[in-house]
Amino acid sequence: MLFDDNYKTIAEPSEGVFRDRGSKFIGYAYPILSDEAVKAILLKLRSEHAKARHFCWALRLSPDRGVFRIQDDGEPSGTAGRPILNTMLSADVTNILIVVVRYFGGTLLGVPGLINAYKTAAVEALKAATIIEKTVNDIYELQFDYLVMNDVMRLIKEEKLNVLSQDFDNTCSIKIEVRKASLNSILGKIEKIEGLKAKYLFTV
Repeated sequence: MLFDDNYKTIAEPSEGVFRDRGSKFIGYAYPILSDEAVKAILLKLRSEHAKARHFCWALRLSPDRGVFRIQDDGEPSGTAGRPILNTMLSADVTNILIVVVRYFGGTLLGVPGLINAYKTAAVEALKAATIIEKTVNDIYELQFDYLVMNDVMRLIKEEKLNVLSQDFDNTCSIKIEVRKASLNSILGKIEKIEGLKAKYLFTV
């Protein structure tokens, strides 16, 4: 194996607060698997904090340090999203979104003050989180006929594969999680089951 397939993330959402000269910065950390989750989370936070001025955020996906997005949401460029992202990089956590909600207190904090505030709110949110270690896994959808159901279920049981969802309609469909390090071995066994098709969906 040429790469480390372990990474650190958080077990559940958490939050932390930082205050500076009347402004209140509330950091919210969320474990995520794709950037599709961001829109719904932001909508929820905006409804909960209708009077807040800024909703700045950063996200990391996958152990690759180059896969990220940042949003300053009206703050001076580089003063919000980037410090939040740097907090994640320092803690070496990924598959995570951190949103910092700012209530403006009437006093301008300046660039150094903003960078410190957004960074500290993100740090506080991570401090409140439970950090866990996970493996890099590929999500596959298995499609097959009822006739090979027993073979498929036996493979899942023997390889201790995590089943994410299943749909036994006209054609059977099961979504499974396969550890990256075991992928070639598992796919080899899947190919031996007649009529079983494996479709790659995404990596978590």
